Amino acid sequence: MRGSYGQFCPISMASEILCARWTPLLIREFLCGSTRFNDLRRGVPRMSPSLLSKRLGELETVGVIRSFKNKQGTQEYRLTKAGEDLRPLIMGIGTWGQRWVETEVSLNNLDPELLIWDMHRCLNIAPLPARRVCLQFVFSNLPKARQNYWLLADPQSGVEACYADPGYDVDLFSESTLRTMTAIWMGLDTVERAIDEGRLELSGEREVITCMQEWLGLSPFAHEKRMVD
Repeated sequence: MRGSYGQFCPISMASEILCARWTPLLIREFLCGSTRFNDLRRGVPRMSPSLLSKRLGELETVGVIRSFKNKQGTQEYRLTKAGEDLRPLIMGIGTWGQRWVETEVSLNNLDPELLIWDMHRCLNIAPLPARRVCLQFVFSNLPKARQNYWLLADPQSGVEACYADPGYDVDLFSESTLRTMTAIWMGLDTVERAIDEGRLELSGEREVITCMQEWLGLSPFAHEKRMVD
C-alpha cells in the first residue's frame, strides 16, 4: 500500500498499516460506533472524501474492517476481530495524549463540528427529563454562520447531533467560546468554574441546567490524571 520500512519486526509491519495519516483516527471512529461513510466523515471532518474512501479500501484489504450492505441497501463498515484487537492500542494512545500533551497544545486544535459529534456520542441522557430535550450550544467567538449547534436527546431514539436548527423549543441555551466548551468536554475545566468566572452562560429549564456536568458525559479520557499543565 505504501513504502515499506523493510523490517520483519512486528512493530514495523503493524506501523506500515496503522501509521498512515488519518488511519488511527479512522479506527477511533469505528471503535466509537460509526459504521457509515457520512458518520465517519463527521468524525474526521478535515479528511477528504477521496482519501477516506482510499483508507477504507486499505483497511478492508488488510482485514481490519469489512464492508457490507444493510437491509436498506446502504453500505456499512464494521471492525473485524483484528480491528477490535486494536481497541487497547488506540485507547492507550488517547490516554497518553491526555496525560502528557500540554493543555495549550491540545486546545489549539479546536473544531466545533467534531466537538458536537463527540458530545452526542457520550451524552448521558439519564439525568435529563424523560422526554425529548433540545440543547443549543452557541460558540460566541466563531463567525455567525458557525456559532450555533444543537443536541437532541430522546429516551426513545437516543441522541442526535444537529448542525442546523431542528425547530424545537430549546430546553438549555449554552453560550461560551469554543475553547471553554472543549476544555470542559476534555475534563480540563468544569461547568461550575466556567460559570463562576463568567466564561459560560446558561439559560433555560433549571432541572437541565443544574445537572449539566452530569449529563454532558465528557470525553472517554477526561478522568485521566494530567501529568503536564
